[in-house]
Amino acid sequence: MLQLKNIDKYFADRRIFSTIDWHIRPTDRIGLCGENGAGKSTLLKLLAGLVESDGGVLQIAKGTTFGYLPQDGLTHRGCSLFVETQSALADLQRMESELRQLEKKISGVAEAFELERYAELQQLFEERGGYQMESEAGRVLHGLGFSADDFDKPCETFSGGWQMRIALAKLLLQKPNLLLLDEPTNHLDLPARDWLEDYLLNYPYAMVLVSHDRFFLDTVVSKIVEIWNGNLTAYPGNYSRYIQVRDERIIALKAAKQQQDEEISKIESFISRFRYQANKASQVQSRVKQLEKIERISLPPQRKKIAFSFPAPPKGGRFAVSLNRASQHYENLKVLQHVDVSVEQGERVALVGPNGAGKSTLMRLLAGVESPVSGERIEGHNLLQAYFAQNQADELDSGRDVYAEIMADSPVAMVPKLRNILGAFLFSGDDIEKSVKVLSGGERNRLALAKLLLRPANLLLLDEPTNHLDLQSKQILLDSLKKYQGTIVFVSHDRYFVDALATRVLEVGAGKVESYIGNYEDFLRTKESSGDSSHSTNRVEQLIGKIFSEEPSTDKQARIQAHSVRKDQQRREQKQLKELTKVEGNIETLEEQLAGLEQRMADPEIYQDQEQWRQVSADHVSLKKNLDALYLQWETLQN
Repeated sequence: MLQLKNIDKYFADRRIFSTIDWHIRPTDRIGLCGENGAGKSTLLKLLAGLVESDGGVLQIAKGTTFGYLPQDGLTHRGCSLFVETQSALADLQRMESELRQLEKKISGVAEAFELERYAELQQLFEERGGYQMESEAGRVLHGLGFSADDFDKPCETFSGGWQMRIALAKLLLQKPNLLLLDEPTNHLDLPARDWLEDYLLNYPYAMVLVSHDRFFLDTVVSKIVEIWNGNLTAYPGNYSRYIQVRDERIIALKAAKQQQDEEISKIESFISRFRYQANKASQVQSRVKQLEKIERISLPPQRKKIAFSFPAPPKGGRFAVSLNRASQHYENLKVLQHVDVSVEQGERVALVGPNGAGKSTLMRLLAGVESPVSGERIEGHNLLQAYFAQNQADELDSGRDVYAEIMADSPVAMVPKLRNILGAFLFSGDDIEKSVKVLSGGERNRLALAKLLLRPANLLLLDEPTNHLDLQSKQILLDSLKKYQGTIVFVSHDRYFVDALATRVLEVGAGKVESYIGNYEDFLRTKESSGDSSHSTNRVEQLIGKIFSEEPSTDKQARIQAHSVRKDQQRREQKQLKELTKVEGNIETLEEQLAGLEQRMADPEIYQDQEQWRQVSADHVSLKKNLDALYLQWETLQN
């Protein structure tokens, strides 16, 4: 559907892309990876037509539609949230308006062409989901974390992160056949990320995305394209597979480069030795030409292995900190109501819940920077805490440079490690001499986090420490926190980070705090199983209990009726199993048909025949619609 041929791109005298070739197919799910500044965002803008190449050709199949989400900078104003979101469906709204006008004419005296137009338009409106557009808009907004109360609020009342959610909602509703997403999870909490993952897994068209969320990349994409040194290298599979294959490729490249270097050294040695001997002139010339023809092997970058360890924390008591019947209100807003929280030494506790649920409020209560309106906070023996707030960067001294700022509060024992620590948080080379006052918001946050982790503490309270960190920096921080011997309470919207670090999850919402042992995956599994059990409480047992409680009733009558209930239940289950088997067979058949059709759609030649492409596209939409209906039927039978 889209092909890049010999694309060059420069910024000033720096070459970003060097004669790259790339082909994006109709159902590709691609994650872009590479160092900061490698050109990931530039490539997305180039694909979206927002940036022009400095050479080469960008070929786009007819009918390709693009949807581009930048990292930030989008604002919406002038109407309510729901009206703004529905504006993404302007074509459907125009169709609906025309249908209403035609209906008025048809109710009186209508021309034949008007009846024909009405029938044609109604079919198209239905095929494109026009009758479900309001419910679909509501579903997407709910999935991205908006409540029904938000729908009528003016768009300008929403903050920057929520503005990006509005933009993402509009983009998903438009369903472009090439979705270009630059850090789509930046402003999403964990529930919204989970929803977006599921949505994108079922997205029927191509997508190219940039993300620093490893779990998201592992779940959503099926191919990684690495940008390095102006070139693109494709790796099949998700991010974890890419890391494995890339390491294997680098090992092989190193061996090949060593062999090539040895061969080049021999050739250069021969040329140098016999350059001025007339009887060897032809052989020397042959070696020179041979040397010129060698395509030198370049190794992808291997960032320096950076690791740091926290200072040994002072020993504390069994409990680090507790809240007893604590409540927190802000005027009429009751965020937390009579919550009991106890954090034991050595625990790694993740606070989860949607934005606005009260996670940061709970963190401030635990840190003691806010006092509850009722209840109490109890510190454990010998507590020494370090608290990283979302606005921690405001505490930095703008009159210093980066190195001076981190050194000002560093214990003497940590001074030799400061450059390594700064490198882990993406400050390297001349970056450490930057003035704090010229740092971006993300850079200020990273520096504030680096400073906080220098001093010994037996309780770390970290509110979104993974914001503005790339994948490797998150991994460095994660590895260090895993080795940390104290207690950690943290908020993070990075699913991989939470899964790898948490030993307990506290779910915050509706004024309450619920505790779950394990990481986020364990938490979801527990929620799902408890939801199933509450939803499908054994109806047989309920009926049997009812039978035994009814009067008058003999034991024999009760056993007979209970047996009858069990037999009815068995018959229903057998019937359900039969239907389930049939649906699964139909799903398998349709999936095979869909795979065959998508293989045809991957053939570039099909785009040359417009009629054939329209027919194949229509068949694809029809198959997906039927398959979605079967999946819904399958889910219903499973419950």
